[in-house]
Amino acid sequence: MSDLRTDQQRLWDAHMEMAVFRATPKGGMGRLALTDDDKKARDLFVQWSKEAGCEVRVDAVGNIFARRAGTDGSAAPVMTGSHLDTQPLGGRFDGILGVLSGLEIVRTLNDAGIQHERPIDVVCWTDEEGSRFGAGCVGSNAFIGKRSVVDTLAMADADGNSIGDELQRIGYAGPETVGGFEIDSFFEIHIEQGPDLEKEVLQIGAVEGAQASTVYMVMVTGEEGHAGTLPMVLRKDAMHGAARMIDAVDNAAFAFDPHPVITVGHLRVRPNSRNTIPGQVIFSIDSRHPDNDTLAAAGQAMKSACEAIAKERGLGLDIEQTSHRDAVSFDPACVQAVRDASDALGFPCMNIFSGAGHDAINLSHVCPSGMIFIPCEDGISHNELENARSEDLTAGTDVLMHALLHRAGRV
Repeated sequence: MSDLRTDQQRLWDAHMEMAVFRATPKGGMGRLALTDDDKKARDLFVQWSKEAGCEVRVDAVGNIFARRAGTDGSAAPVMTGSHLDTQPLGGRFDGILGVLSGLEIVRTLNDAGIQHERPIDVVCWTDEEGSRFGAGCVGSNAFIGKRSVVDTLAMADADGNSIGDELQRIGYAGPETVGGFEIDSFFEIHIEQGPDLEKEVLQIGAVEGAQASTVYMVMVTGEEGHAGTLPMVLRKDAMHGAARMIDAVDNAAFAFDPHPVITVGHLRVRPNSRNTIPGQVIFSIDSRHPDNDTLAAAGQAMKSACEAIAKERGLGLDIEQTSHRDAVSFDPACVQAVRDASDALGFPCMNIFSGAGHDAINLSHVCPSGMIFIPCEDGISHNELENARSEDLTAGTDVLMHALLHRAGRV
């Protein structure tokens, strides 16, 4: 069985063909969810899936499921997949690998005439990145019931376009019910988005779990004023206060060992005029740590620091926790299936923890789940320069294929 391998060139070619939809000048991708380019990527995935003999279904939040039938039509499917949307200045492999690897596995099984007892579903989840509608893992959140379908469809981008309207516009407001069916297991393959595998010169990481994450939105309120006439001592400058808070938030990470990772990646200034003192600044805080209690303590430290600065500067302050996810451990049997497949195929493997959020984390709440990491160049991701080697994509896809067949029951 270990001689069954996927087609390296075909997998690479699929990535390069998918990468034409909203390519960026430096070789990356800027394909935001539910845009015209996302529609083109979805259409191509659907076309390829149907050509491979899959039954394609689309649910009410735009999740796409391509099913390779099993010999037992009543059995719960084994599922794999990820997403096709990207960051505004993202790469060609983040998420996309997880969708195209599943398709390549279907093609390989077709070529080899291999059957399996359980169906295998390849899924493209809607808006994992969260760059357009303000929250990530939109499709998988709805699928597991973490956010209602009604609330999901009402989410809107900065221009007021709702997910529901955009799904209708691009033709992916599907007829299928969101979630509600049994899944045997879920596996997701992904680039590591970190340096560890490359540093250890390994092709496969068996992901044991993912760290906790909390996101806050901070609103700092001051008073607008003329930049040329209001004395410095009389100003209530929201930007100055926010700048000090951002510095304090960054410093808060170093009070803990190991450090949480804390990022301020979004900033809005009102009125955003060159010669007006800012009256309001809103910024995000993304905080992550493997330990739930440490992350909570870091959150309290950041809040206390911001409150002290606001009081000193006479500024209004509102801190809202917009999302939280506890640390997750993946199913031991799924993790072992990845290790066993790696061993059988001759790929040395290391245990690894995910620093990023993934759809597999959501799925772990409703079915046994696991992940496979492959290295990416210099650990770079969410960047136009994101890169991965063709041989690593294929090694990870081979491991995924054998893990899926283990769960699906090769006939």
